Amino acid sequence: MNTGINLRSINKLAIPATIAGIAEPVLSITDTAIVGNIPEFGMESLAATGIVGSFLSMLIWVLGQTRSAISAIISQYVGADKKDKILALPAQAIFLNISMSILVLLSTIFIVEEIFVLMNATGKILELCIAYYSIRVWGFPLTLFVFAVMGIFRGLQNTYYPMLIAITGAVLNIVLDIILVYGIEGYISPMYLEGAAWASLMAQGVMAIMAFVLLITKTDISLALRLPIHPELGRLVVMSLNLFVRALALNAAMILAVREATSLGDRYIGAHTIAINLWLFSAFFIDGYGAAGNIMGGKLLGARNYNGLWLLAKKITTYGLVVSLGLVTLGFLFYYPIGRVFSNDPAVLETFYAIFFILILSMPLNMIAFVFDGLFKGLGEMKYLRNVLLVASFLAFIPLLYLGKYLGWGIYGIWAAFTIWMLIRGGALVWKFRQKFRPLLQNV
Repeated sequence: MNTGINLRSINKLAIPATIAGIAEPVLSITDTAIVGNIPEFGMESLAATGIVGSFLSMLIWVLGQTRSAISAIISQYVGADKKDKILALPAQAIFLNISMSILVLLSTIFIVEEIFVLMNATGKILELCIAYYSIRVWGFPLTLFVFAVMGIFRGLQNTYYPMLIAITGAVLNIVLDIILVYGIEGYISPMYLEGAAWASLMAQGVMAIMAFVLLITKTDISLALRLPIHPELGRLVVMSLNLFVRALALNAAMILAVREATSLGDRYIGAHTIAINLWLFSAFFIDGYGAAGNIMGGKLLGARNYNGLWLLAKKITTYGLVVSLGLVTLGFLFYYPIGRVFSNDPAVLETFYAIFFILILSMPLNMIAFVFDGLFKGLGEMKYLRNVLLVASFLAFIPLLYLGKYLGWGIYGIWAAFTIWMLIRGGALVWKFRQKFRPLLQNV
């Protein structure tokens, strides 16, 4: 029987989703690579980018969970052939999300110094963190709006327009980074780290405008806020709250890792900044198949096609494994040139090369976690995702992080904790999927 679940149909969603998904890490990686090579205060600027980037990622991923929730609900309605009954929900969800983002922005902008002191930033690094964050934070609501629109498109089984938005934002950010950080002799003075912040903010603004225009011209979904409240808004809020708690746990782990790397010294936070940006880039690269699982999984669940859902899980895991092994190969082939892209400081590079192999070897393991994470979001299994992350973070990652500190493992201890963290996350999701859906299969 032709299920329509094959390499072509999956890649039609996965490849554009991969390109769209790496937009934010590309913005961060661009800043990291360009800032790390600033002639004056290059190491300090690199450290500040890593610290601020980690905090901003926490804010974005904590409040950006509406994207996954709305994608899951819309895709399930599409699968049940009831799309016309969900058209009023997106505007209400976006309004709620943007209101929360503005509240968070206003609550952090007045305590910037205190935030980064808590993350062990001092001296010149603290000064640069404050300057960089004070500009980049204004792009926070813009990014959340873009995320929400991308979630709507995903629910509608469309990853092409999110890809266009992402490509435009990434290319524009790279061009503006080069112009504003280094300047153009006789025309624009170098702005260094602040230039990188302005480049990111302007790119995010353009992405938000594109998202708005594409949504109102290419879909029948209106952004006009209408009452009464949609009956699915309550489920969306519960799903988002579960993902909200999950994202808090995730980012607690990420920020504690940054804090411990910062406490080791400038060379260590510089190396960790490079490593975590590459880790996030590879995560979003692999996550394209997780996005396909999210989109197609929700639709198959809405249609109660459990055999198709099982087949989908097998195929996206296989394709994700091929991609992750390709990244492993590239990582080892270009082991030393990759580091030199981000920094020319010998101490930072020496520290980075000492741990890079851990990051590379963990990619297939990460793939399992990311692919099933996306699939579970499409199925609406937010409560289980929350519980897995809480257990993995508070009973494994954080204890291992401080055990490594106690035993004097340094930056190796941080990345060992990351590896065990991902092993638990991926293993728990595979086990749950088999337990829940294998009994529902017919003639298998």
